[in-house]
Amino acid sequence: MVKDILLEVLTAASLFFLNPLFVATLIAAVFLGYMRVKRERRSFRVRLMPGFTELKRLLSESWPYAIILSILISGAGLAVDSGWLVLFCIAAFVGLLSFYYKIMSPIYFAAVAYFIIFFMERYASDFVYRGWSPANVDLFGDLVVTVAIIAGLLLVAEGFLISRYGERDTSPFLKKTKRGLQATAFKTKRLWLLPVLFIVPGDLIQAYLPYWPQFTLAENAFTFVPVPLIIGFSQVIRSSYPNIAFPRIGRGVIVIGTVVFALGVSAIWMPVLGVAALLFGVAGRAVFSVIVSVQERSGAFVVAPKSTGVVIAGVLPNSPGDKMGLLPGECIRSVNGLEVMNEKELYDAIQINAAHCRLQVLGRDGEVRLMQQVIYRHDHHRLGILVIR
Repeated sequence: MVKDILLEVLTAASLFFLNPLFVATLIAAVFLGYMRVKRERRSFRVRLMPGFTELKRLLSESWPYAIILSILISGAGLAVDSGWLVLFCIAAFVGLLSFYYKIMSPIYFAAVAYFIIFFMERYASDFVYRGWSPANVDLFGDLVVTVAIIAGLLLVAEGFLISRYGERDTSPFLKKTKRGLQATAFKTKRLWLLPVLFIVPGDLIQAYLPYWPQFTLAENAFTFVPVPLIIGFSQVIRSSYPNIAFPRIGRGVIVIGTVVFALGVSAIWMPVLGVAALLFGVAGRAVFSVIVSVQERSGAFVVAPKSTGVVIAGVLPNSPGDKMGLLPGECIRSVNGLEVMNEKELYDAIQINAAHCRLQVLGRDGEVRLMQQVIYRHDHHRLGILVIR
């Protein structure tokens, strides 16, 4: 008996890890890393971070948020319709395959899944699949309240992830200015995987997996379903620094999510507010994304060539430059007492006294400071910085 139960539990776990959305996300994360490395080498002849960075951080950054979401959703008893959950996953899968991750906000998936059921109820109400039919879904009852609240929570989680980790894997690349000079823009294209536990009413899964966790409340059966929830984010910035831009974007998404959540809670007394919450969330997230993109495209490059020295475009993690605290946008004026104006002069000056490198740096704030660092033979790419050529 115990052996059979363990076998069923393993089978249930395998259904999560073999979920097409989960497998596709792993492949997409590897592809993101490959494309990033290719872009960095095209601009600087060297990659900033290893190609598997996106894959390693796919879950490591997001699992605390997945736990919090699971506790909130399950603790509040927010049961979702099984059809909506399936359509939500299908929408996420399509978005993932598009590789256009500006549309990978969960508010879009939640709204698309809800309105697909809405139109199915009107134009394909006789549709039935394994006991599920849109005609049996209470669109303007529990479903719209639950979906709006969950969508708000997911948007808030997305905002926190962008604010905290958006700049972490920012990739610099060279771009021509209107004057024909080379300047630096920064691109972030991220995926986060959140294994979230949803509650589905009925015994649909129990019919196929008898030992899947289930509970009853007021003679109604409910099933816990782990879902690989995907959040994608993509943004190019050039008129502000990554450590300033992404926290600001994250805060904006959190505000939108908070409003959606508040409207979703209000829908308990007035269900139409749940529909308004979804529409506001979709429109607000899309408009906010467009506004940020327009502002960044119309603004001047903050990391551009300067006549006073060599401008830093990026710093390799754990390199001598990283240990010295060098930042993108700062300008190296002299090395070991010699003024430098280009990459060749920079590294020629380093060779004068490579064991004890002394830099004069013009910071982002315009202040000049002196820095020094011992550079060993095994240090990657000597100083470990990417510069505008």
